[in-house]
Amino acid sequence: MPVTKPQARLMALLALLAAASPATAGTLAPGDHRFELGSGSRSYLVHVPPQAAAGPLPVVLSLHGGGGNARQHRQDSGMDAAADRDGYIAVYPNGSGRLRQRLLTWNAGNCCGHSQTQDIDDVGFIAALLDDLERRAAIDPRRIYVAGHSNGGMMAHRLGEAMPGRIAAIVSVAGAHVPAAVATGRAMPMMHVHSLDDPRAIYGGGLGPPFPLTGSRVLHPAVDATVAAWVRRNGCAATPVEREFHQDAGQTARRLVHAGCRDGAEVALWQLTGVGHGWPGASTRRDALVGPATQLIDANTEIWRFVSRFSLPQPAATSAPAGR
Repeated sequence: MPVTKPQARLMALLALLAAASPATAGTLAPGDHRFELGSGSRSYLVHVPPQAAAGPLPVVLSLHGGGGNARQHRQDSGMDAAADRDGYIAVYPNGSGRLRQRLLTWNAGNCCGHSQTQDIDDVGFIAALLDDLERRAAIDPRRIYVAGHSNGGMMAHRLGEAMPGRIAAIVSVAGAHVPAAVATGRAMPMMHVHSLDDPRAIYGGGLGPPFPLTGSRVLHPAVDATVAAWVRRNGCAATPVEREFHQDAGQTARRLVHAGCRDGAEVALWQLTGVGHGWPGASTRRDALVGPATQLIDANTEIWRFVSRFSLPQPAATSAPAGR
């Protein structure tokens, strides 16, 4: 039977819509994913929450610390449960190293290990990861966030500096990195979580203690210098306002907020005392390497409470060609 002009137009429209529609989030399989990049391959882990069938979801990239890996950080942070509760896709990328999935690091510019000495393009990796994720799933491209621990937190700072057009907000836990003084593009909402008594990533800056196995040491920038740089880049109020204070069993947690930033951004600092280098809320035990744990705040809760308030601006509407 010949196809009429109205039928042909309808078929063309349906084909166009199918091509333009992203894959459903249900097609994104949880677990390990790998893709080719340059002369090798890179990998990441994915946790898909029950809300996936509802449509495009926000994404939190959660970056492991130096010497860790995606699987270890996924377990230690407990973020899967938070993703299920709050309705986002949790993505755990792997850094790089010489020993397959062991002792992986990120090239955050000022740190760390194999990734830094080999000048690995981890900014390029994260950009390619987001491209790969968008091919596999229906994600909300305006609500992509990055959080990281230690060296991963340093990398979160670097990504916020380098990718303001793709990342809506960043959070660093116990990993400082001073961004360049001049911002390009939109202001980047940033929250930093750090203990004044962190035995590994020194709050006031300086050379940290040797790492087990490798004996390497990291020169840490001061947390206050990191926060001040973001305040200047984002055009925020120079003086913070204390919004929350908690204390218990010799530990304190204070939330300091710099408001009035460009583009509706915000710079916040959770300043802890009596706490070590771990992921707040994830454990109650004291670790000989990282110091005392804390339950005063829960990093996963605070991450989502902060980043979920921000999204990238809507793309500018394109005008239809004349005569249409």
